[in-house]
Amino acid sequence: MTNEEIYNKLKKAGEIHKIVMEEGIKLIKKDAKLYDVAEHVENRTKELGGEIAFPCNISINDIAAHYTPYYGDKSVFSENDIIKLDVGVHVDGYIADGAKTVDLSNSYKDLVKASEDALKTVINEVEPPMNVGEMGKIIKEVINSYGYKPISNLSGHVMGQYDLHSGICVPNVPENTKYTIDVGDIVAIEPFATDGHGQVIDGKEKYIYKYIAPRPVRLPSARKLLGIIEKNHAYLPFAERWFSKIPKHTMALRTLMNSGCIYGYPTLIDRGGGMVSQAEHTIYIGEDKIEIITK
Repeated sequence: MTNEEIYNKLKKAGEIHKIVMEEGIKLIKKDAKLYDVAEHVENRTKELGGEIAFPCNISINDIAAHYTPYYGDKSVFSENDIIKLDVGVHVDGYIADGAKTVDLSNSYKDLVKASEDALKTVINEVEPPMNVGEMGKIIKEVINSYGYKPISNLSGHVMGQYDLHSGICVPNVPENTKYTIDVGDIVAIEPFATDGHGQVIDGKEKYIYKYIAPRPVRLPSARKLLGIIEKNHAYLPFAERWFSKIPKHTMALRTLMNSGCIYGYPTLIDRGGGMVSQAEHTIYIGEDKIEIITK
C-alpha cells in the first residue's frame, strides 16, 4: 500500500472521528447514561463507514482511562463530574485516536485547559525527527505551569495498521531516551493532567479486553466466544458488552481471561484520588507538514 493510500484511509478515519466525537460530547449531560453515549459513538462510527478501534472510553473523575460501560450499566453523569471521552476509529486498520474532557461541574476549567494547552503546545513544537523525551518535557512544563501534575505512567503512542501501540511511546514527562518520531509516523499524543498524585494505579474493574492466544478451554460458552474473538477481534481491543447476546458471556470472558486466552485491562485511577483531565489528537507526520487527523 502506498503512503498516499495509507494517508487517505487515515484521513477518512479522522473525518469520522470528528463527527462521532462531536456527537458524543453533546450527549454528555447530567443524568444521561454512559451506556447510551458509548453505544451511540460506536454505532455511528459504523454507520459512517468506519470501524471501532477500541471500545468507547468514558472515564470519570479520578479514573483516567479504560472505563467503558458494561452490559446493564445504569450509571449516569453527575453535575459534579469531569469526564474523559476517548474514541478510536479505524479504516482498514489505520487509526484515528482522540479524546476530550467535559467538565459538567464548571469547577475544573484550568485542569481541562492544562491538558489541552499541553497538547496544542507539543504538537506545534514537533519537528521530525523529534526525541519523544523532549516531547514529554514540553508536556510537563505546560501542565506544571497551571499548577497541576502530568500523569507520569501514562503516555501517547505511535500506531501502525491494526496496532494501537507499535512500540514507541510519547511520555507526559521528560525521559532520557533514544526514541524519536519521524516522517511517516502516525502518533497519538495524549497529555493527562491531575490535581492528585500524578501516577495511576490499577482499579479492580475490567471491561475492556484484548486477545492473546488460543488455549484449551472446557466451558462451551467460552469456546464459542473464543472463536468469535479470534475471527473478529484478534488485533484490537473489545468490550464485554459487545457479547451480551451470548449466553453466560461474563462467565465465558472470565474463563478466557483465567486461561490466558485474553487480557483484561483494569481501569486506571489516580493514586491520590485526584481529578484527571485528558486531551488527545492523532497526528500524521508528512514530508512537509504535521497534520492533526482528529481535528
